[in-house]
Amino acid sequence: MYTIRMFISLLVIIPLVTTEVPRPRGVSITKASYYVLSGEFTCLDGSQTIPFEHVNDDYCDCKDSSDEPGTAACPNGSFHCTNAGHKPLYIPSSHVNDGICDCCDGADEYGHSQCSNVCKQLGQVAHEENERQKLLQQEGHTIYQEYIKQGQQATTERKGRLEQLEKSKNDMQLHLDELEIIKNDAERPEKESKEKHQKEWEDEKKMQEVGENMANVINAFTDLDTNMDSRISVDEMQQHLEFDIDSSGDVSVEEAKEYLEDYESVDLEFFKSDIWPNIESIYMTSSPGLSTDDESVSDDPTKMDNTHEDDEHYYDEDEEDEYDDDHHSHGDDMDAEDEDDDNSTVESSSGDEPEMPEYDQETKDLIEAAGKARNEFNEADKKFKDVDKEINDINKFLNMDFGENKQFFTLKDQCYEFTDLQYTYKMCAFDKTTQRSKSGGAEHNLGKWGHWDGPEGSKYSAMLYEKGQNCWNGPDRSTKVILSCGLNNELVSASEPNRCEYQFEFLTPAACSQQPQPSADHDEL
Repeated sequence: MYTIRMFISLLVIIPLVTTEVPRPRGVSITKASYYVLSGEFTCLDGSQTIPFEHVNDDYCDCKDSSDEPGTAACPNGSFHCTNAGHKPLYIPSSHVNDGICDCCDGADEYGHSQCSNVCKQLGQVAHEENERQKLLQQEGHTIYQEYIKQGQQATTERKGRLEQLEKSKNDMQLHLDELEIIKNDAERPEKESKEKHQKEWEDEKKMQEVGENMANVINAFTDLDTNMDSRISVDEMQQHLEFDIDSSGDVSVEEAKEYLEDYESVDLEFFKSDIWPNIESIYMTSSPGLSTDDESVSDDPTKMDNTHEDDEHYYDEDEEDEYDDDHHSHGDDMDAEDEDDDNSTVESSSGDEPEMPEYDQETKDLIEAAGKARNEFNEADKKFKDVDKEINDINKFLNMDFGENKQFFTLKDQCYEFTDLQYTYKMCAFDKTTQRSKSGGAEHNLGKWGHWDGPEGSKYSAMLYEKGQNCWNGPDRSTKVILSCGLNNELVSASEPNRCEYQFEFLTPAACSQQPQPSADHDEL
């Protein structure tokens, strides 16, 4: 029995020896020292020692499967493909002699003859691809270094500019504080003078209103006192149908007395204090040329009373312009003063409410001085705010992570698109990612710039854009952008591996950080 097993083991070992280092089938050169032909073999996990003829005898003795590197006996074992001329490979032991050529040299199918050795052909293809990738890496790395220069130069320039701006801001703040004091000192007397002028105008208007009201009272009293006995009686009130309370068509004695406070007659003083306030809103003049049925009669009785009382102040529309000139003229410089909104006023176009008269010269001078101080302050304040904004923008830039060498700076403010059969995807670096349908419709926000999201040791290999538009009955949209070395900045794919979680692939020279190494292709014999 011993002789038979030893013979089988030698058959497995000797025909496959193609190097000075003998080793059983399925064992790599790096592990050959564990399989030295001797009387015994110790499992690689040290669990037990078995006779060497039990190695590759198609029976699994070791718990770690190390005694069957060249057969399919152990379910958890692995077979080493030498693949001379190409890359060595490990495959599961279960793939040995399964009728499928896994090793390019066909070593895994030693029980069959259908596998050809194609390692040299595959090695040539791999070598050409390796050379292509090496060339790409070289060219990309050259651009990468240029990106570094651009990013570092932009950073240096902004730091210098920031230093200038901060110094300038301090000087501007001092100047602005001085201008604010000057402005406040100029606005204080301006405000006082304008308030004084306003109060005088309000007092004047009140006096005018009192005078106008008194004129209306007298006009109404005179109109009602038809017998001119300086008293208004019940029968005189009965002549005005506006006092017909029950709309019967005439004014009864009781209705007239109700307006006269139950007196038979009243004098002007009582009429002014007690009667007029109650009838002012309904009283209609009986002056010649006007009637209660005339559509031109105003609802405001005071205006009707004054319509024809004084011919000196009566004018029609054709004379309005001439009236305004005469009424508001203040000298030959009238037109020049009218151009200043703060310095002059004229009667409003409706003629109902006169505007406040122009300011006196002293107030005009104060307004001009305050306006000049305001303009100087506002101009300086705008410049200060512009500088402050620029400082904030620079600080925001300097706080952004453009890579350990600032190589991703060139991507800032740039957008890249990829279109598949249904959608157009867009990535605006350090800003947001979006999706829009080719058939039209709204653009969906797939995420705003969040942070670098590559694995440990390769932080800058992935970007995360998060907190995009919410999915219906789902999470907020987000996008992970995988960066790879490329000669151009190019968005090359977009997918949705999970609901509302997107993944973009982006090629860029900024990811070509690895310096290409000399070719180290070799074959393991």
